[in-house]
Parts: sequence; C-alpha cells; structure tokens
Amino acid sequence: MVAQAAARKPGLSRAARREELAGYLFISPWLIGFLLLSLGPLLAAIYLSLTRYDALSPPRFIGLANFERLAFDDELVWHSLRITAVYSVFSVVGHIVLGLMVALLLNRNIRGIAVYRTVYYLPSVVSGVAVAMMWLWVFSPEMGVVNSMLRLVGIEGPKWLFSSQWALPTFVIMGLWNVGGSMVLYLAGLQGVPTALYEAAMIDGAGRWPQFRHITIPMISPVILFTLVMGIIGSFQVFTSAFVMTRGGPGDATRFFVLLIYQNAFEFFKFGYASALAWVLFAVIIALTLLMFKLSGRWVHYEGELRK
Repeated sequence: MVAQAAARKPGLSRAARREELAGYLFISPWLIGFLLLSLGPLLAAIYLSLTRYDALSPPRFIGLANFERLAFDDELVWHSLRITAVYSVFSVVGHIVLGLMVALLLNRNIRGIAVYRTVYYLPSVVSGVAVAMMWLWVFSPEMGVVNSMLRLVGIEGPKWLFSSQWALPTFVIMGLWNVGGSMVLYLAGLQGVPTALYEAAMIDGAGRWPQFRHITIPMISPVILFTLVMGIIGSFQVFTSAFVMTRGGPGDATRFFVLLIYQNAFEFFKFGYASALAWVLFAVIIALTLLMFKLSGRWVHYEGELRK
C-alpha cells in the first residue's frame, strides 16, 4: 500500500519514488511499534477511562463517572497532586541550580576533567531500583550513613523516610543524585557560548557576576528551558523510588500521583478509574508544558535574536 501510494505521486522520478519507498521502509519498525505499543494503549486508555473494569469481567460503560469521582469524591487524588507538585517544584529548581553550578565548575580545561565529568554523570545511568536500595541504607534512622555522621557532631538525625514530615524532603534530596544528566546539557551549552562575548565584556569592565547574568544565562536559556520542561515531566512521573522505598507512606506522605495510578490499577484492580487518573496526569503535564513555552518568550533568548 505504501509502495503504491509512493508510485502514484505525480511529478516524482523513479529514483525519487524508490528513495521515498526506502524511507517508509526504514521507519516502518518505529511506525509499527508506535501503532501497537503507544497509539493502541492510548486509545484503549481513553475507552477504559469511561468504564468500570476490573480485568475479571468485561468493561461496563459508565460515562464520566470516573472523572466525577476523582474530582469530587476522592480526596487522595488532590493530596497526591499536591505532594507531586511540591516535589516537582523543589526537585526541578534543585536540578537546574545544582546542575548549572556543577557544569560551571567542570567547564574548565584542566588535567583529569574528563574523569570528573564521567563521575558526575554516572549516577544518571544507574538502575532506579539499585539507587532506591542504596538510599534506604543511607537514610536508615539507626544505621544509616547520614545519621551516623550527624551523631559524630552531637546531632540526632530525623527518621527521614519513616517520618511523615521528612519523607518528602528526603525524596527531593535523593532526586539530586542524578543531576549529572542536566549537568551534561548545561556543559554543552556553556561550551557553545562565544568567548568573544566574554572578552568584550571584560574590556568594558564587567566582572564575573555581570558576565554570568547578561551573557551566560541568556546564551544558555534554551538549554534551561529544555531542562525545565523535561524536569517537570519527569518529576510528575516519579514512581520507582516511592514504590520500592515507602509504598506511599508514611501516612500518604509520599503517595505520588503515578504511584496512586499504579495502586488503583494493579492492587485494587480499578483499571477504569486508573485510566481516568492517567488522563488527568496527562492533562496536567500538557498544561504545564504549554505554560512554560508560553512564558519562555519573556526570558529565553536565541542567538539570532541576540544579534538584533
């Protein structure tokens, strides 16, 4: 069918048709995978969100009852959204600030700098479950590394993951572990800033802070926007660490939204309701992404614009 469509296009030579056919053939594995593994489940989730389905009996259409329930009757939904939003704010800001600071430190031409860059990036490729188990040991109230070090200076550390007050801040701290991913992006952006701009600023008498504020930040602002958007998307999908370490506790203090979706689907077998929750998460992420792009025109600068 694709070959026939390509052959019927007017104005194309045989070589052009052959090249177009080859292009379709090369993308066909991805296209088939998208249709079967992405688009298919997406359409199924739309349908299931309008049904009551427990995987043991056929889905029963109930209209918008699932959405009505999550909006007005299930307080845990808004609790999970609030927790996830708080985590997202502190996690994303921490990644941006710390990632940029590390990138500035590693943007130097000194001996062994490649080793330091590799060391900072390695945590980004470590398995999530292995990292979660490591942090369980690090933040153990009795035998953990953090509390043991605090006891050396006479401070009795909190219970961390076992405290409803400290559990969420602990997850924010743990999230900074893989700051190396954003660090690499910032490092690439910093190395793309023309040195002539800094030389001109130095001639005009600008110090390090004015250079950073008026040259570095505007020139890498597209990278900051990218890490901001991807950070928001990733932070609203935090799941592995909460599932392995706390299961949403203590006292629902770490019941992130994706964990709530998982529990409704695979623990309570409310697949229809879980599908509705998933669409709420999708809507929240899309809205925040569009908002970031809408506001980006005020602070994101591109090289062509800077030359005007």
